Amino acid sequence: MDLGIKGKKAIVCASSKGLGKACAKSLVMEGVDVIINSSNQENLEKTLKELNEIKLGRVQMEIADLNTEKGRKILGASCHNVDILVTNNEGPPPRSFLESQKKDWLEAIESNMLAAISLIQLALPGMQERKFGRIINITSAMVKSPNPLMGLSTAARAGLTAVSKGLSKQVAVDNVTINNLLPERFDTDRQVFMTNLLMKNKDISREEARAEIAASIAANRFGNPEEFGATCAFLCSTHAGFISGQNIQLDGGSYDGLI
Repeated sequence: MDLGIKGKKAIVCASSKGLGKACAKSLVMEGVDVIINSSNQENLEKTLKELNEIKLGRVQMEIADLNTEKGRKILGASCHNVDILVTNNEGPPPRSFLESQKKDWLEAIESNMLAAISLIQLALPGMQERKFGRIINITSAMVKSPNPLMGLSTAARAGLTAVSKGLSKQVAVDNVTINNLLPERFDTDRQVFMTNLLMKNKDISREEARAEIAASIAANRFGNPEEFGATCAFLCSTHAGFISGQNIQLDGGSYDGLI
């Protein structure tokens, strides 16, 4: 299927690895010109080289830390003429509610809510003027299935979800869509971190920890980042113009709710 986005311009945040990289790769394979982003220059340069070898869309990189005002300004300078914006940022580590301090809450809101909002504010006017825009927020399955240890991340991402839902209704008439992808248990560095945490807490081997995590997933396996990237690319396509304001769960069928 031709997604109809060849030659479009995109920014994919936090895309030197993991799910962000998977989204960037899927867009490049559709002929989209993509700006990738990370605060880690070494990882970003490796990803830039890899994606440019695809030779279907042009790839540039922007070194910027989205957790800082300076970083958001650097990446924001490229937002005005983009057709596709994929917001993404690393979430805070698990922490007990009673151990979370005001500083922790403010940092979580800054990195997992306000960073995305600031970029959307910059990208949106141009999208509306050109009558085409696709905004994807990579949030978390925890938005719909909260875990007390992930309260910092969940609260901030839920705030972004609420803002995006209201905004999506306002901009739909301009052929601008805003959707959220809610991943859980994809085989990325985040799962390496969670596996190591489980190994430490239960004094078990890596294989045992991975098996225990996989057993908690309805599909009984970890998600492949390429599956996530393909979903992102479709939602950015010309075929997805009637899908907006949605929270799309990518969790191997594990979510128990109806909506």
